Amino acid sequence: MAVEPERGIPLYLQLKRMIKTQIQEGRLTPGDRVPSERELSDQYGMSRMTARQALIELVREGLLYREQGRGTFVAVRKVSQGLLTVTSFTEDMHNRGVVPTSILLSLRSEIPTMPDRERLRLPLGQLMVRIRRLRLGDGRPMAIEEASLPQDVVQGIDEYDLTRGSLYAYLKSRNIELKGAHQTLEAILADEEQAALLAVPPGAPLLLLERLSYDQDAHPAEFVRAVYRGDRYQFYVELGH
Repeated sequence: MAVEPERGIPLYLQLKRMIKTQIQEGRLTPGDRVPSERELSDQYGMSRMTARQALIELVREGLLYREQGRGTFVAVRKVSQGLLTVTSFTEDMHNRGVVPTSILLSLRSEIPTMPDRERLRLPLGQLMVRIRRLRLGDGRPMAIEEASLPQDVVQGIDEYDLTRGSLYAYLKSRNIELKGAHQTLEAILADEEQAALLAVPPGAPLLLLERLSYDQDAHPAEFVRAVYRGDRYQFYVELGH
């Protein structure tokens, strides 16, 4: 497909449509590298700024993603997750034919802060466990998840393989099932650490989810603070008629 200035359509829009068509027709597939701004400007006789504008818009639309030092690539289809049910990352990935894995960033017992004590209704002197993981789908960074739980809820968790197993499956093995939650969702920009872990540029859009989950006896059992790549995730709510 050619990019032709005489057609009266801005060059960046023509380039954007051309790349989008290649993705839709399967000529560019998830993980494929897209030519750089310089390569596109040389190939189609346009300025690098014009090529950059086309790529930026495709990144914003979630069709492409950028990795620092590597280039621009075709994005996998966004993962859709409902906001009205409590499901695990592992379960979500399996349901979509994606292989879930995790990198355990930290697991430690600690004295809860006042907000943590209030959220989890912890008595004075009780410790909590904080678990921080980088969540991956098919080996690609998807989210950074930090879960805080009462220590007595997760006794023996340090012997459980959290890089491949589900925390919720572990809780279920201890006869603890999460039956409800309060959660919020907001847009944020990636800081330096988040950008490095999620392989996105600093300032990239992320989705911040905070959730307080309750067990079958309506006791607070887990507080999660997770940041998701904005180009890999979308959340939805189904409304009744």
